[in-house]
Amino acid sequence: MSAADEILDIVDEHDQVVGQSPRGEAYARGLRHRCVFIQARDADGRLFVHRRTPTKLVFPSLYDMWVGGVVGAGESYDDAALREAEEELGVSGLPKPAFLFKFLYDGGAGRSWWSAVYEVRCELPVSPQVEEVAWHDFLTEDEVERRLTEWEWVPDGLDAYARLRAHRAAG
Repeated sequence: MSAADEILDIVDEHDQVVGQSPRGEAYARGLRHRCVFIQARDADGRLFVHRRTPTKLVFPSLYDMWVGGVVGAGESYDDAALREAEEELGVSGLPKPAFLFKFLYDGGAGRSWWSAVYEVRCELPVSPQVEEVAWHDFLTEDEVERRLTEWEWVPDGLDAYARLRAHRAAG
């Protein structure tokens, strides 16, 4: 089954399931679905940053400071967070990602999804999926901040990053 054929829950503005749709159709028709964003840090506290491959359905070739993806039909946010983090980092036995908060991303043009934000410590050697990740490294928070204006980042990831900074500042 291709990524476009994966079945997703379609949700309303209150994150209640109102239907199901194949991923490709959900993207094409701008149907609201669910996603997870996981901030992965190594043993030294550096952030996992990567560049998406040019073949990605959404935001190809852009940089991202999150691992994650869509929540499958009937899947919980927590289960999706662990699955996506392990898949994208290429590891198994990762600790359960810690849930931080949830928000409704709206990038306009039918790009809207409920987004659950998590963090996880990854002390295992990573081996990201070559189909998903063109380049990766662990960067310090200062290095990420410097790159924010130099690299082209995924817009939903930038939104989640700004919300995470506000969330942490609020205590």
